[in-house]
Amino acid sequence: MKLQMHSIHFVADQKLINFIQKKSDKLDTYFDQIIDGEVFMRLDKNDKSENKIVEIKLNVPGKQFFAKSQNDSFEAAADDAIEALRRQIKKHKEKLVLAKQ
Repeated sequence: MKLQMHSIHFVADQKLINFIQKKSDKLDTYFDQIIDGEVFMRLDKNDKSENKIVEIKLNVPGKQFFAKSQNDSFEAAADDAIEALRRQIKKHKEKLVLAKQ
């Protein structure tokens, strides 16, 4: 799956980008019609430790999925967002299967 990575107000290292790409590629096992996606990584300007935000937007035929997560590391935030997308994709796929019956 082709993902566009955007790091806002900081430079993301290649290890983080590869981590998010690898985790996102696993979503193809649940639904193989994912066209592409965008990932936005942002540092929130607050004093809390949970100041890393990851937003992921995926495009599938006729629909768009979105998940946003905030955590103390980009890896944890990406894990949470991808898990939310996985649930959305599975629910969408179940609706497609029911509609075909």
